[in-house]
Amino acid sequence: MNVAVLAGGHNSEHEVSLSSAKSIMAALADLGHVAQTFDVSPSLPQELAGFAPDVVFNALHGPGVEDGGIQGFLDVLQYPYTHSGVRSSAIAMDKKLTKLMLAETEIDVAADKIIDPETLFEADPLPRPYVLKALNEGSSVSVVIITDEDPQPLTADDEGPWHHYDALLAEEFIPGQEIAVAVLDGKALGVIELRPHEGFYDYRAKYTDGVTDHIMPADIPASVADKACRDAEVAHIALECRGVTRSDFRYDPDTGRLVFLEINTQPGMTTLSLVPEIAAYAGISFPKLISALLDGARS
Repeated sequence: MNVAVLAGGHNSEHEVSLSSAKSIMAALADLGHVAQTFDVSPSLPQELAGFAPDVVFNALHGPGVEDGGIQGFLDVLQYPYTHSGVRSSAIAMDKKLTKLMLAETEIDVAADKIIDPETLFEADPLPRPYVLKALNEGSSVSVVIITDEDPQPLTADDEGPWHHYDALLAEEFIPGQEIAVAVLDGKALGVIELRPHEGFYDYRAKYTDGVTDHIMPADIPASVADKACRDAEVAHIALECRGVTRSDFRYDPDTGRLVFLEINTQPGMTTLSLVPEIAAYAGISFPKLISALLDGARS
């Protein structure tokens, strides 16, 4: 097949997307497909028309390309594409909206508040420690944990994500273990645990080799792993996702609480990405994973 790989984009996850595309292109070559990468630009419709793809592999990440916009563009041009559609992508990219969509399920989500920086400088929105994050960023971009060691109250002179966003999500901090579940076509593939050598699983910990230990399968009770898989499947289905997703959780072994954080409809496909690692443990090689996504896009 002719496979167009969308990569790059114009946001904080540009380099992650390029890295994903590099791995995907290698797999497509192994599978015998004719593949070419395309960046998002005003000339993209003409470039795609010239290539005449049988399917588009969406390797874009982050705001503007993971939130339904590029999916709608591909729908208009009537190109089949991998991963979730417009509605699912738009909902999943909004962390608060995702939680609202899961309110009728039995999934436990972290308590939160949407705040503006001015409110933040008046008083803490939640008891410390708590997490501040952008409403619609991926890869843990601009995520900070506010502890008792930080100024009280925070001020505009302090460095933080409040300088870059009009609104932020304040979320209760869940102590314990960071885990993630990959779901392919509605079925969970397994649970992985992330143990950063320092701090938490932020952008650096995700994409810098050697600074985070990946424990596969996660070192958690079997009953918790089973529940994490069920919750990830429920989230995938409730948001009507397609292809592959990754749901992120925190598990507190002291309380037994398993808390859903977010679902990613365009999970990374880099050499350090979690979905390919989980899939490999489940017996699905990277080329086989890519092939399954292509098949799902065309079905």
